[in-house]
Amino acid sequence: MELPTRTFPVTRADLVRYAGASGDFNPIHWNERFATKVGLPGVIAHGMLTMALVGRAVTDWAGAPDAVVDFSVRFSRPVPVPDDETGTEVVVSAQVKGTTDEGHTVLAITAVCGGEKVLSQARATVRTSRLGK
Repeated sequence: MELPTRTFPVTRADLVRYAGASGDFNPIHWNERFATKVGLPGVIAHGMLTMALVGRAVTDWAGAPDAVVDFSVRFSRPVPVPDDETGTEVVVSAQVKGTTDEGHTVLAITAVCGGEKVLSQARATVRTSRLGK
C-alpha cells in the first residue's frame, strides 16, 4: 500500500530559522562561498531538518506523534537550497512493507530532492490502529 506523498518546501529563510532553533550555525547552511569551497554544490539544508520534515510526514500518516514507535534514516545526499524565493522541495513518500509481531505497521520511506534520493534506509514503525486516521 502506497501512502499519500507529502511535499515540503525548504528556503534559505527556513535554514536561518532552523539554525536559530537548533544552534547549528555551520557555514555550509548559510554561506555559499564556504559551502562550495568545501566541495558542496552550494548551501545545504541541515540533515536534521530534512529528517524532521520526513518525521512530520510520518506523524501525519500515523495520525499522531505518539503513534510512531520507531523512526530511522541514513543521510545519503545533501539537500541544496538555492538563494531565491522558491528554494527547493523535499518530496516524501512511503510504502507499507509489513507488520511487526506486535501488530505495528512498518513503512519504507523515500525522500527526494531535485530528482535525487536524499535518504537511504529510511524506515518507520507506527501503531497500525492510528495509520491514516
